[in-house]
Amino acid sequence: MSAGPAPDDVAVVIPARNEADRIQATVTAAAGLPAVAAVIVVDDGSADGTAAAARSAGAVVTRHARNRGKGAAMETGAQAVRLLDQRDRRDRPRHLLFLDADLGPTAARAGPLIEPVLAGRADMAIAVFATTVKLGGHGLVTGLSGAGIRRATGWRPAQPLNGQRCLTRAAFEAARPLARGWGVETALSIDLLRKGLRVTEVEVELAHRATGTGMRAQLHRARQLTDVARALVVRLRP
Repeated sequence: MSAGPAPDDVAVVIPARNEADRIQATVTAAAGLPAVAAVIVVDDGSADGTAAAARSAGAVVTRHARNRGKGAAMETGAQAVRLLDQRDRRDRPRHLLFLDADLGPTAARAGPLIEPVLAGRADMAIAVFATTVKLGGHGLVTGLSGAGIRRATGWRPAQPLNGQRCLTRAAFEAARPLARGWGVETALSIDLLRKGLRVTEVEVELAHRATGTGMRAQLHRARQLTDVARALVVRLRP
């Protein structure tokens, strides 16, 4: 018989860039989640005190000297977890819980996202925020991602771009190499479903910073659109 879930079966990975004002609260909240053994923060080329703030909250911090994008940060974080597993001489790899850096204290409510993976009912669980925040956009990127996932797999997630996801290590490896930048969530859903892995959605009481409507926010959405489109072109080409 296989062993049941252990109290240290999960590692949290938090990609972060210029989140010094929220990362400490996010790390502290995530560290208190059930079954979490460690919190890894990947500082993706920040120009502020993100790394120092995360470290002061107890996170293991690894840093990219320049901004390499979310997909690369997730890969770096997963590699850091692998090294921790080796150090601890674990006989099975830890599951990976990816959280956004700006969740703040609400990260403490991510427990339901872990449960189906720990119980063996899902290979990847995707969060659906119970309370939605108006982000200032017009849904173009979300619509493109959702439609692309449905075309590729027949299933449309409620929040296709949600970055709060818990995966088994086997599921993460099945999706590698991860898609570039902000296309990573769209690609993860398509790649795992096409390989027959079990993907579920879980409603959680999480919340993060609204994106806004200024020039910086518009540029962010343009980058998202480009990355999502690139991920879909690769996966939907004949």
